[in-house]
Amino acid sequence: MIAPLKSGFGNLPAHLRKERISESRLRKHADYQRVYRTGRRQSLPLMTYFFVARTSFSSTEAAQDGNSGPRVGLTTGRVLGNAVERNRIKRRMREAVRRNLILGTLTGPVDVVLHPRRSLLDADFAKVEREVARVFQAVQAARVPVTANNTGDATERDGDAG
Repeated sequence: MIAPLKSGFGNLPAHLRKERISESRLRKHADYQRVYRTGRRQSLPLMTYFFVARTSFSSTEAAQDGNSGPRVGLTTGRVLGNAVERNRIKRRMREAVRRNLILGTLTGPVDVVLHPRRSLLDADFAKVEREVARVFQAVQAARVPVTANNTGDATERDGDAG
C-alpha cells in the first residue's frame, strides 16, 4: 500500500511540490494596506484584484522569510454573505490560487490581493480557476515591461534607430 503524501499537494510529482503555498500568502495588515495604497487595481467579472511589485525594502515579512516569489492575499467582507458563504468563497479561491501557483503562472516578487464578488459563490470552479489564471497572467504581463527596460533593451532600440 502506498502511503499518502503529507505535503498537501495530493499526488503531484516532486518537481511540482517545490514550494509550500503557505509561504506565498500575504499575512500582515501593513502589507495589505501597501498593496491597496500603492498598487494597481483591475476588475474582472468574478473578482477585483490589486497588485504591486515588491521591492527588497517594502515588506518586512518577505525580508525575514527570504521569500522572493509572489505572495497572494484574499479578502472577504461581510457583504459577501454569512460566515459559511465567506468561508466557502475563501476555500474555493485558495484552491484556485494554489493550483495556479503550482503551475508557475506568476513569478517574481509581487504582492496580489484578490477581492472576490458574491457571484463567485454560484460560479463553476473551472471558471474561478480560469479567472485566477487570467489575474496572474495580467499581473505577470504588467511586470514584464518594467524588467525589460532595466535590461538595456531600450538603449539597443535607440542605437538601431540612429
